[in-house]
Amino acid sequence: MLVNEARLMLSRTGAVAARQQLRSLTSGTQQNNQQAEAKSAPEPQIKTFQIYRWNPDNAGEKPYMQTYQVNLRECGPMVLDALIKIKNEMDPTLTFRRSCREGICGSCAMNIAGTNTLACISKIDTNTSKPLKVYPLPHMYVVRDLVPDMNHFYEQYRSIQPWLQRKNEASEKKGKAQYLQSVEDRSKLDGLYECILCACCSTSCPSYWWNAEKYLGPAVLMQAYRWIIDSRDESTHERLDKLKDPFSVYRCHTIMNCTRTCPKGLNPGRAIAEIKKLLSGMAKKPEPKLDTAALHK
Repeated sequence: MLVNEARLMLSRTGAVAARQQLRSLTSGTQQNNQQAEAKSAPEPQIKTFQIYRWNPDNAGEKPYMQTYQVNLRECGPMVLDALIKIKNEMDPTLTFRRSCREGICGSCAMNIAGTNTLACISKIDTNTSKPLKVYPLPHMYVVRDLVPDMNHFYEQYRSIQPWLQRKNEASEKKGKAQYLQSVEDRSKLDGLYECILCACCSTSCPSYWWNAEKYLGPAVLMQAYRWIIDSRDESTHERLDKLKDPFSVYRCHTIMNCTRTCPKGLNPGRAIAEIKKLLSGMAKKPEPKLDTAALHK
């Protein structure tokens, strides 16, 4: 009996000691982990953003630049990420347009570090020694902050009638049969149809700054050429006749800011040059390779 009781006491004493030792090891490990995390935590990478601000509701207030400090360690890589972070966490009054975040919709067009581009595909300059300046698209009326008034731009786009026009629409099965186009004719639209109408090119053009009321600008003219050169469109002469005045096309002086700034890598300057060749008679729209209305007969 005495031997069994002694063994039981020894086992209990050993269990208590083991538990105490386990507690000390666990607490020591936790302390080491906390110290390691504190050492490995990256230092904040603070980037200064200077953003154009103007609120028409504040009578008499002039536009000004407002400064924000953003930790790039806690922000996505694009300028739009920083703008969303500022609006969500610092200043909900900051106003700007955005939608797709993939360079497709053109909503977030603005002037970033002196270049017209899309905020969603513009990477933040990680050099924290100089601020990143963000303005609305230049030489346009501002609705508020980074939001330009696009009404005039869209009215100009409407003026070129950007849709397929046929001579015998009444006799064709619209919506029931397609208009045929050869692979070669279709390739002529490449580099034209991809335009997202962000207006980066038009608002970078000095000729458009000076004559925006009469000169259509690079973006609209490139879309005009897209329909002029389309083999399925039968209103080529009418479209060209509308562009024969001294301002619609000929205010372009091939400065080529439009091509340099296009965030989609398109070439509006080339499209305008092709329109000039058609207007001057130096070039002629070729006949379609296929009978475009063959399926409507």
